Amino acid sequence: MNIIKLEEMLKQFFNEDIGDGDLSSEFIFSAEQQGSFSFYAKEDGIFCGALIIEHGFHLLDRTLNITLHKKDGESVIAGDVLAVIEGPLQKLLIGERVILNLVQRMSAISTAANLAVSKTKGTSAKICDTRKTIPGLRMLDKYAVRTGGAYNHRSGLYDSIMLKDNHIAFAGSITKAVQAARANIGHTVKIEVEIETKAQLDEAIEAGADIIMFDNRTPEEIRAWLPTVPAHIATEASGGITLENLDAYAASGIQWISLGAITHSVKAFDISALVQTKGAHSLVNY
Repeated sequence: MNIIKLEEMLKQFFNEDIGDGDLSSEFIFSAEQQGSFSFYAKEDGIFCGALIIEHGFHLLDRTLNITLHKKDGESVIAGDVLAVIEGPLQKLLIGERVILNLVQRMSAISTAANLAVSKTKGTSAKICDTRKTIPGLRMLDKYAVRTGGAYNHRSGLYDSIMLKDNHIAFAGSITKAVQAARANIGHTVKIEVEIETKAQLDEAIEAGADIIMFDNRTPEEIRAWLPTVPAHIATEASGGITLENLDAYAASGIQWISLGAITHSVKAFDISALVQTKGAHSLVNY
């Protein structure tokens, strides 16, 4: 992950939340009061967000002591301590919500990706994500996908050509769209074509597509059509694929399965912060 970009993102997120200051923390606690947070999981899954915890809290205060108990990609069970952060109470409370929001989302994505990958065991299919990410969070969403054991599709509109139904309709045909793209790009850029019918598949092959996406096709249709695809053309399935039917798609012989649900439909992973304050004689949980 690009650490410079990460810290710039975190600064923006903190600015949005903190504004001119945290009225609750700054008017209740002095700058000298010390305490600690214990982040712990309240469900089973795959942890993701160590960099968020480290860089996020240290942007607020370099003196904070951060102890990570889990690494990105490690399995966690309910009750596991993920990290302990110690230092000025004001800084702990200021950073808590923004950091937890991000870690909860990233852990949810890595958990969903890991579950999807587990459904493909015994097949040659690989799980990848889509561009269906939260604007502003794509770098984090895609990092979480990789942490869960899946792969990234294109990062954006800029790093590969994907000709979908609307591109093809505007161009006039798959052949015309591919020819126009091929005439204007360098040799390192791949062209992916979305198809929905056997005739479109045949045209995409003839036009010289590098990747063919079977869009909203059944596993049975994919299995029947795949033998006509030359070995040098990569194949991908997308649309209408869920965890319930994923195994059937994986068994169809397809090489890649792209799932928007592992980023756009996840529920925040349940993580809480157990807070402790250091008094003169004891630690008090609340």
